[in-house]
Order: sequence, then structure tokens, then C-alpha cells
Amino acid sequence: MSKLLAPANVGGLSLKNRVVMSPMCTYEVIRENGIATPFHFAHYGARAISGVGLIITESTAVDPRGRISNNDLGLWNDEQVSEFSRLVDSLHYLGSKVGVQLNHAGRKAADEDVPVAPSAIAFSDDSNKLVELSKEDIANIVAEFGQAAKRASDAGVDMIEIHGAHGYLLNQFLSAVSNKRDDEYGGSLENRFRIVSEVIDAVKANFAGPIWIRLSLTDYDESGLQNTMGDWEQIGKWLEEAGIKLIDVSTGGLLPKGPNFPVHDGYQTPFATELKNAVNIDVSTVGLLDNPGLAEYILQNDQADLIMEGRALLRNTNWLADAAKELHDHDFKVFDASYERGQK
Repeated sequence: MSKLLAPANVGGLSLKNRVVMSPMCTYEVIRENGIATPFHFAHYGARAISGVGLIITESTAVDPRGRISNNDLGLWNDEQVSEFSRLVDSLHYLGSKVGVQLNHAGRKAADEDVPVAPSAIAFSDDSNKLVELSKEDIANIVAEFGQAAKRASDAGVDMIEIHGAHGYLLNQFLSAVSNKRDDEYGGSLENRFRIVSEVIDAVKANFAGPIWIRLSLTDYDESGLQNTMGDWEQIGKWLEEAGIKLIDVSTGGLLPKGPNFPVHDGYQTPFATELKNAVNIDVSTVGLLDNPGLAEYILQNDQADLIMEGRALLRNTNWLADAAKELHDHDFKVFDASYERGQK
């Protein structure tokens, strides 16, 4: 059996394989109320039927002002729990573990008239005017993460991922590129990490399951202000001490520009591997991992512990069955006998 498709205990979870559906925004909450729709049941259900070990639902807002767009899922009020719980139950029935990614977009809240941020530094030249968060505002947002975690717990999720990547609010605090504060939430690396630590504590107080975090290990900034790999290794150690079970390693998103080198299959994996070698918790990798052989190579060589598949699963809901064929993994089982006939 391949390592990719074999059962594993990773990130505090017992999974039937090491393939995770990476959280990806779909912007399909048409009524702008944060409540899951029939689309979400079909979208995630198809990937559960395909055999994905863990599905992490898209960026889910803890505050309506912190949505990436007004069409995002949300867990900022109790009215959103019922449909989200039904979604979780349906995915469990179809055989996948289920997680949720909790997020506040900060200055990247595209539909917000006056977004908030650690400092009044816009994401781009055409961004709306910002408001710098007060310490009271920060405390309220930390509490909102905790309240959303309680709702996620009530909905029955198996894990929670805190979104600290891709230029959203927690990433904005972590980076000296976007955080120019002179209080206890800015300046030193420890101060810039403070809100992340507080969010972790708030989530832990409301959720008993494993907590993961997604981080961008480079901003692709050339000013000399971005965190070094040594800084990220220190952050990784703090996360380990805080009880985080897995670090989901990605890159970029803080600035409008992307990578300053040609991207290629697995281009983000070296970041994951370097962090994995510095911490004693599990690490996942994401980004252009469509090739099952590459995914298997990464796992066999201990470059990462889990494989996050994103757009590959959008392009091909049959990705896992196709991977089993390519890897000559005869132990992988599709959903049921009718699906098995479809593989012949």
C-alpha cells in the first residue's frame, strides 16, 4: 500500500489516508448570511465520496466584517450552526473526517467599506481606507474566534484550522511588512505573535479536538522586513508549546505580487520540510501537488506528513482512485460497489 493512501495518525486525527481537501473559498453563500447552501453539500460531498481522508471547509468568517467576501461561510452567529452541522454530518456519513478553517480577513475584506488591520497600511493602491484596530477591537476579535470555535464544536467538526496565512488578519499581525504597531501587538516577533497566541487559547477554551494553523512562510517581500526562516522556526516552537497539532505550510498572499521565481510542482514543499525539521509537530504541504507520484515521494522522504490537495480535486473528483492506479495501490477502496464498477 502507498503511504499516500494508507491509514495514518496525523495532526491529532486518525485518518483513512493522508489526502486532505485544502480549504478553498467558493463564494457560494448567495444570500450573504454565512449559511451553508445546497452547493456546499454537493461540492464537499463529491470529494467525500471520492475517498478524501479529511475535508477542511473553506475560510469561515468569525465576524461579518472579517469576511473575504460577503458570500463566505460564517460561524459568527448561532443561526449558522444548524446547516453547518448538517453538512458535517453528511460528510461523516460519506466517510470523511471534517474540519473548518476559521478566519478574519482584516485588510483583505474585499466587500467591507472600512476594513480593519493591525496598522493603516492598505493591501493595494485600490484598497478601501483602513482603520487600525484598537486593543479593545483585538480583544473582541480574539473572543470571536473562541465563539466560532464553540459553534464549530457544536456542529461536530473533528478539527479546527486557524487561518494565519495568505495575507489575512493574523498574517498581517505576524509580518513586520504590514504591522507597524508600537504597542504589545507590534514590534518584536514575540509581540507580533501575541494575537495568534491569544486566538489559540480562545479556540482551545471552546474546542477539545486538535487545532491546526495555516501559515505563509514567505511574503515574497524584497524590502528585508519579512520574517526569516529562523523567525518561522521560533514561531513553530511557540506553536508547539501552545499545543498546535499540525502546521499547514503555504506561502504568499500578504502582498499583491506573488512568487518572485517560476513556480513548479511542489514549489512550496521545501518551506514545509525546513519547518518540519525544526519542530516536533506534524506539517502539511500544499501547492501544485497534482502528481500522485510526487505526493508519495514527499511522504516517503519525510518532507511532510500530509498532502493538501486543492485545485487538483476541483479538476478531478476521481483524483484518489486515479492516484491508486498510478501508484499500483490495490488496497484503496472506492465508495461502494457501484463506484468500483466505474473504475473498470
